[in-house]
Amino acid sequence: MGLSYLNTPFFYNFVTVILIMHTYYLHLGSNQGNKKQMLDLAIAAIEKKLGNIIIHSSFYETEPWGLKEQDNFINLALQVKTPFEISEVIKITKSIETELGGQKSEKWGPRNIDIDILYCDDMILQSEELTIPHPQLYNRNFVLVPMIEIAGDFIDPIRKVSIDELYDECTDEGEVFLYED
Repeated sequence: MGLSYLNTPFFYNFVTVILIMHTYYLHLGSNQGNKKQMLDLAIAAIEKKLGNIIIHSSFYETEPWGLKEQDNFINLALQVKTPFEISEVIKITKSIETELGGQKSEKWGPRNIDIDILYCDDMILQSEELTIPHPQLYNRNFVLVPMIEIAGDFIDPIRKVSIDELYDECTDEGEVFLYED
């Protein structure tokens, strides 16, 4: 009998495609114009261009961090599943920022939209273009509070503790409030 089925048309027309899905945690912020609308547009663009948003946090109003003399931010965190590798995710998130007018004029300055990649799976990456986990997340309540809401038990691959524990260790005194329309 052997492997005669290998020569059948069915065998050659049958293709199995396996997509490896990655889990990304993103942080979005806006402090110019209609902040809530800008975040809604960014969420829609992420869903359309990047992948399936599994969950996103509530919207939070936060004091500016770093450069204090500017409007408060509205921030949120989200989890997205996508087959895209990190290099493509960087391109996609940057293109969404550009489309929505989110060019960064100064470090920690005001912006229409900012999209940061916090985590990709349990990856640790340091390159000229990106560091994962995001190097400042440990120092920022405005990042940790929304992350607690959606992934408080996620284990940081560098510090080997949960997001809840990172928040407990954080020395940032910046206030984070649930945003109300």
